[in-house]
Amino acid sequence: MAAALPPIVLLLMLLGGTPIAVALAGSGMLGIYLVTGDLSKLMGILSVVPYSTVADYSLTTIPMFILMAYLSASSGLARDLYAAASAWLSHIKGGLAIATVFACGIFGAMSGASTAAASVMSRIAMPEMRRHGYSEELGAGAIGVGATLDILIPPSIAMVIYGIATQTSIGKLLIAGVLPGILVGVFLCAMIYLWVVIAPQHAPATFRTPSAERWASLWRVWPSLLLILIVLALLYTGVATPTEVGALGALFAAIIGAAFGRLTAAGTVDALRSTIRTSAMIFLILIGATIFGYYMTLSRIPQTVVTIVTDMNLNRWIVIIGIVVVYFVISMFMDEIPLLLLTLQLTFPLITSLGFDPIWFGVLSMLMVAMGLVFPPVGLLAFIVSATAGVELMKVYKGTSILMMSIVLTTVLVMVFPQIALWLPQTMR
Repeated sequence: MAAALPPIVLLLMLLGGTPIAVALAGSGMLGIYLVTGDLSKLMGILSVVPYSTVADYSLTTIPMFILMAYLSASSGLARDLYAAASAWLSHIKGGLAIATVFACGIFGAMSGASTAAASVMSRIAMPEMRRHGYSEELGAGAIGVGATLDILIPPSIAMVIYGIATQTSIGKLLIAGVLPGILVGVFLCAMIYLWVVIAPQHAPATFRTPSAERWASLWRVWPSLLLILIVLALLYTGVATPTEVGALGALFAAIIGAAFGRLTAAGTVDALRSTIRTSAMIFLILIGATIFGYYMTLSRIPQTVVTIVTDMNLNRWIVIIGIVVVYFVISMFMDEIPLLLLTLQLTFPLITSLGFDPIWFGVLSMLMVAMGLVFPPVGLLAFIVSATAGVELMKVYKGTSILMMSIVLTTVLVMVFPQIALWLPQTMR
């Protein structure tokens, strides 16, 4: 009975506003002591966990991708991408909203952080869509759901966390998100177009950008597109490790920004500081999750859950649907990184015992997290878009609730046709 107390303490601490890293570490320490009754064993674990957790070489992937994201943002690459996409799509009904999706997807291929994409695109795209007469519901929905593409399209920081937590190939996980990410983007563009056809008041009349301006806009984005191709090619061929890919991506992002005169010394310093802050936050959460993981291991909770589910003789698809629902619900209240670190200790042994592919489950997890990030009653990305773009939260929820059907459709297809997620990883060297 005492061993069941730590999860309750963890929940109460999170509801009370305790930092996630502290809540995980504190409840984990309590659990280890309650299970073992040995204070010296607890102190022994605490003496090795912080260093052993962050000293893992695979973790160097995280700050490299984060630095790449901040350098891309400081270099104004997202603004260039949006300008080019809007110039080429202005003649289509809802073209600026569709351009936002393209910009989010391409920026995601240079950042891997959905929160960064939501914040940057809210500042860039929303004023333009307002100026051209787009409704706030459509504009905010396109930004919020478009930002979730960063969770799927490599380099995805959430995918890296999943790979580290489950000891799954990070390179294959990152590549596995490519086709599902493209599917979400295609469905999202189709839903935006359908929305403005059914309710034309949400988008203005179309206009055609002059050809000279269109072609000129491509000049500023081709280096970014080249950077994306290099990153994907290196990941797919295995010529470089994910860490090396992240380092090269950060270097190229800095070179591109400096070449166009966008990346200043102050911007570089700010990107470095932001990278250190974000990386430190993630590493602290990892340390807390590792301590909590020791409690889970010592209490044998994952093994017990696997045994119970196995003894129930449930169809494995019923189990996976149940896990999907749980992920979706929890992701409405929690960011993707702590959610993955908290839940994978329980769900991963279960899905592998049922014979599901860990790479496929990684993609499915990302889709569930993406849904929760934009769905009421919380939805972290919805809050970011509302605060950054100055849009009423309920209007953001209206837009994201309609457009998130693109993620739902992709999730169903990935569950029915697992090869959507597995084909590219299976063709890798």
